[in-house]
Amino acid sequence: MSNKMCRTKQLCMFGVSLLILMLVIALVLGLMAGPGSPLTWLLLASLLVIPFVHRKLTSKRYVEWKDEYSVGIDSIDQQHKKLLNLINQLQTAVDYSTGEEFEREALDELVDYTKTHFTYEEGLMEQNDYPDFEPHKAQHVEMIKKVEEVLAEYDKDPESAMSNAVEYLKDWLIKHINGTDKQYSSFLIEKGVK
Repeated sequence: MSNKMCRTKQLCMFGVSLLILMLVIALVLGLMAGPGSPLTWLLLASLLVIPFVHRKLTSKRYVEWKDEYSVGIDSIDQQHKKLLNLINQLQTAVDYSTGEEFEREALDELVDYTKTHFTYEEGLMEQNDYPDFEPHKAQHVEMIKKVEEVLAEYDKDPESAMSNAVEYLKDWLIKHINGTDKQYSSFLIEKGVK
């Protein structure tokens, strides 16, 4: 893990913890002075707002399924949802410094499931003689190659490698679903794939 990034995360966590501690102490002192004080209620409100603000700030880093991502084939949509969930698990591992073992498990599970999904998707395309099968498969191969490069970086700088992997995977998956996956979906649906 990069010492600089680790220190930055630790300082951020320390800062938030210190803010909460100071608010709790000030709230206790305010309650001792009397519960009718507007300052006491302001401190209480500030303390209660912190989790909501934190959730709002961190939720932007997670990918949420949107109906517009649907390719119209339920089995593939379910697999795409699972991939998004696995990417979000990896994002959690990165955000909360869960440790190398959990990060590695999250990444390995994501890579394994991605390969399973690609095999399934490619099988449907091959069975139905999809005309752009080879270029689509080449995109899958390129994506796996990129993830393997990130895994190779992991030994040198785990935190940076994980952050890069999460950003790459989120961006790639959404663009892939909305791009080439939507191109094959109408073809497969016409062939009777549901």
